[in-house]
Amino acid sequence: MNYCRFVKRLFTLHVFTMIISATDKKYFKKKETINYNGELFDLNKPRVMGILNVTPDSFYDGGRYNHFETAMKRVGEMIAEGADIIDVGACSTRPGAEMPDAGEELNRLVPVVKEIKRQYPGTVLSVDTFRACVVSELVNQFGCFIVNDISAGSIDAEMFSTVARLKVPYILMHMQGNPGNMQLDPSYTNVTKDVIKELSMHLDKLYGLGVNDVIVDPGFGFGKTIDHNYELFNHLDAFRFFEVPLLVGVSRKSMIYKFLQSSPNESLNGTTVLNTLALNAGANILRVHDVKPAVEAVTIFNKLKEFAQ
Repeated sequence: MNYCRFVKRLFTLHVFTMIISATDKKYFKKKETINYNGELFDLNKPRVMGILNVTPDSFYDGGRYNHFETAMKRVGEMIAEGADIIDVGACSTRPGAEMPDAGEELNRLVPVVKEIKRQYPGTVLSVDTFRACVVSELVNQFGCFIVNDISAGSIDAEMFSTVARLKVPYILMHMQGNPGNMQLDPSYTNVTKDVIKELSMHLDKLYGLGVNDVIVDPGFGFGKTIDHNYELFNHLDAFRFFEVPLLVGVSRKSMIYKFLQSSPNESLNGTTVLNTLALNAGANILRVHDVKPAVEAVTIFNKLKEFAQ
């Protein structure tokens, strides 16, 4: 790590947190492209990432798409509805979920990924995994992916160096603790400052390794209470500090259904409300279970922006 650059980043963060409420949004020039498979993938206009969980136990859709035929049907539906990215995950990270080993994770991923690459070769894919060996195997077999790592490299120490070696885009997400304990007693001095500080340290390590295509994710629901989630969401503007694309993933999460005393199945309206607010705060990617409503939100948001120039 470049120590001087790290100190400079922390100093900038300190100054930034004092002035963010009074700062013009245009002050921070955010990078709005990533290099995906040798081509620039434009994030200037927001993109929708459709979730495909090929798991038996994910919190909302676990078991719906863990068979090859149903998974591929869902991929076709999401692409038809306008998904820009398909995010494939084979390891549930909900609190209390059983973790498959790397072999089982790959057994779930490989057939689906292979068929997506065959049927939809132009589709941008991300893989939702915290294991470097899974990333290596998939990239070696099928080429470029965006790596969506909930742990910011904290679960697998080889993740950052693997991403750097393979030269693939990386989603850097904040999580306090691990999936087994993250919701037991999450605690922060100031959730926004603490999350930004931790992500900043990880980002500096990635830059030091030569990883240039990074997307940040505040990690809603990962080691945060309902109040933490809403406080953090209310300060999404602060993530402009990183000057990299921002991903927001709140789809049908407990910050919606527990707060509204409902259920994940009843959380689409709350999800759409928060997605729209996230777009207004500068989100470049919405990670969602329900592609069509998110695409409609982006379309309306883009139309409104035409008259705000």
